[in-house]
Amino acid sequence: MKKKIFTLTLSAVIASSTMASVPSFAQGNGPDVNGKETVQTAMLTTYDEMSSFLVKENQKQESMDLEVIGKTTKDRDIYLVKYITNPENPTILFLTQQHGNEALTTEGALDYIRHLGSNSQGNQELLKNVNILILPMYNADGAMGDVNFELENYLASGRNLTRYNADRLDLNRDHVNKVAPETKALHENVLSKYDIDYMIDFHHQGTQEEYDGKPTSGSLLTPQSSEVKPEVKEQSKQLATVLYQGLESKGWSHVFKYDEPTQNPNVASNAMALQYDIPVILFEMRGMADGNYEPYVLGQKSNGYLTKQAFLAMSTTAQAIADRSIDQADPGVYDNLPEQIYNY
Repeated sequence: MKKKIFTLTLSAVIASSTMASVPSFAQGNGPDVNGKETVQTAMLTTYDEMSSFLVKENQKQESMDLEVIGKTTKDRDIYLVKYITNPENPTILFLTQQHGNEALTTEGALDYIRHLGSNSQGNQELLKNVNILILPMYNADGAMGDVNFELENYLASGRNLTRYNADRLDLNRDHVNKVAPETKALHENVLSKYDIDYMIDFHHQGTQEEYDGKPTSGSLLTPQSSEVKPEVKEQSKQLATVLYQGLESKGWSHVFKYDEPTQNPNVASNAMALQYDIPVILFEMRGMADGNYEPYVLGQKSNGYLTKQAFLAMSTTAQAIADRSIDQADPGVYDNLPEQIYNY
């Protein structure tokens, strides 16, 4: 019998997330707020809805296990979804919503978890050859707007979502000191516990980044610290290449290199490579769900294609690791990507 790990009583039912057809504005140019677009958050999955969904999928999916790795500042369980059929297989970790207002990364992760629950031959073959770890809604307090500070002038109607954790700490600047309980849980109970071969840190950027006159749908960045081992940098570039080519093959993404590289050792895209020698990439998708700065916030009409973009980023990279095609990926593809343009 499968071992189940739950510590929370849950009652809400998961809201169905959108994996519908990609809208006609799918090349990164869905509408931003621009003083006109309404910002609604009611259609985004709540923490309780996510928890209920994960518990139900864990009961249904034979290959899935669910672990509580710790608590948020406001005492919410932090979940890790695990597909580990063979500990000797390479393992990838997908981390979503370090910043609570960057929500469509989690929507894509929940769709991917649902997808992995289908008993298709492709999924069976995939899970025989790769281990997948998914940490959705890492910053649940910020995602629910349940924080110890005022969310003044935030744009969304309905629940507000904020970048920070409940104590106004940016979790993606806490990977050295590890002050927040969320950060401690990630490092002590995931990064130090599991043998992780690759990692993608999913985020959202603003709405005005562009290239060739069109808004970008996302951007990629590998570790920038000069102290990262050369082989870790090279494998990170291969992971970025696989993700880029997987999205480009669909014909509707508009992804380039992230335009604000940093050597800050506190951010995940450097910290995981420096501390654990994990090849890692930052994947920034267009627009945030809420905030008090209009050029960062995207109208909800763009939710569908961005959720699908996150889903495809996960499925493409997991497949390349499973079939080992990532080993032949050309890091030069990433190296030669032009940077997107910051156009505020």
